[in-house]
Amino acid sequence: MTPVSIVGAGPGDPSLISMRGLRCLTRADVVVHDSLIDKRLLRMARPDAECIDVGDAAPAGAAQEAICLLIAEKAREGRSVVRLKWGDPFVFDSGGKEALFLHEQGIRFEVVPGIPALVGIPAYAGIPVTYPGSGNTLTFIRGFEDGAEDTPDLDWHQLAKVDGTLLCYAGPRQLGRVAASLLAHGRPGDDSAAIVYNGTTPQQRTTDGTLRDLAQRLETHPSHAPAVLVVGPSAGLRAHLRWFDERPLFGTRIVVTRSREQAGEFVERLHDLGAEVIEAPSIHIEPLEDFEEIDRAIATISSYRWLVFTSANGVDHFMRRALARVRDIRDLHGPHICAVGPATAERLQRLHLRVDVMPEEDRAEGVVAALKATGSLEGLRMLLPRADIARESLPDELRKAGAEVDDIAAYHTVRATWGQEGQPDIYKKLLEGDVDIVTFTSASSVRHFVTNLGEEQAADLLQQVAVASIGPVTAEAAQQLGVATSIMPKAPYTIPSLVDAIVQHVRASR
Repeated sequence: MTPVSIVGAGPGDPSLISMRGLRCLTRADVVVHDSLIDKRLLRMARPDAECIDVGDAAPAGAAQEAICLLIAEKAREGRSVVRLKWGDPFVFDSGGKEALFLHEQGIRFEVVPGIPALVGIPAYAGIPVTYPGSGNTLTFIRGFEDGAEDTPDLDWHQLAKVDGTLLCYAGPRQLGRVAASLLAHGRPGDDSAAIVYNGTTPQQRTTDGTLRDLAQRLETHPSHAPAVLVVGPSAGLRAHLRWFDERPLFGTRIVVTRSREQAGEFVERLHDLGAEVIEAPSIHIEPLEDFEEIDRAIATISSYRWLVFTSANGVDHFMRRALARVRDIRDLHGPHICAVGPATAERLQRLHLRVDVMPEEDRAEGVVAALKATGSLEGLRMLLPRADIARESLPDELRKAGAEVDDIAAYHTVRATWGQEGQPDIYKKLLEGDVDIVTFTSASSVRHFVTNLGEEQAADLLQQVAVASIGPVTAEAAQQLGVATSIMPKAPYTIPSLVDAIVQHVRASR
């Protein structure tokens, strides 16, 4: 029987999971996870893995017993099980209970530590939990991890005298009580302190000051969410060491409409710069059902003078089919290759295919001009493997220049349906002003986004936000639907350029 892996995911940011923890997650048949686990991390599980949300990170009583029985049942079925836990499984968590239950049941297990919330969250707020001269102890205080919201039963008089940093992950009603108890039992009121809400996430918010100030603030304005309370001299270093909430896009809510298959790099770049990314793919990429046309083109590939790729998707789907047919990339000799855009060229270069021409702009006129610069196009055969809904402007312009063009579908672009469970309600977010920027990376993403919202509603709602288009073709498609682009990079029209343009816009707005 494969051992059950009890894995700590860290306190929010999905990239904080360890390499070993990620390896366990990507191999698991069953993932039993806390509700606080970021959905981006859950997507790292196998597509066929069974993911089970069991609620709070440290449930009590019958709920905890049910989780233990569930893990044991899945393990006895012979399936590899990951128990994915927020923070660290053995720090103020129920991981120890679950491990002991498995031991009593004779089920093997392993424990993969995670970054504890009381260490990771202060670090993201710019607060070192220890620092030379800030005391000789580090004290963790149990908050509401056991499901209770009472004031922890501690010797507060002794605790208040501890020389060092005190940390507590406390529930909304506990925060004020913990701060007040420390003050009442002798902790200096001018001691540095901080409260960090939603730590390590784009919604992170930190309040700092003296312990007395924070206690008074919590009394007059009680918290509505759990948070980490830090008390001690090192909390005063936040003004000098804050970094997470100083990033250029921190607090900016950005909708990414790109297909989930392509959005990875874009989403990660935005996240790394501090943005709160709302993934709402408006298109979905699917392989062809009928390969007759593309197979015919591959069989006669040597008869073409130019093979023109307009997207990385076109490269991926065409070459995948081509290599399945010819089995050796060297058999595809014959045509010169034109790549529209750096991303397309990069994808070809990864396949060790030489790009002969890369136009400076992705408009049809620019592509034709770049190809004409190599000589007359009169009578030359060209193959364009593209999306099935690609615009006709490029093949039309090539034919006007005298070329014989075979414009074939290499893949399907279909409208992604919204409203499925777990997806954000984009209409509601736009209506309530919970979006700052909506991004479009292709004309098809604009068209399908507008279709999903409704043309009139989309034009109205998108007037209230900044619209970012990757290039002039996408901006033109948006304009035709009544959507004005306010952010657009200069050439080259790439994801990195679009991200840079968004950063410049946000800096100027602030």
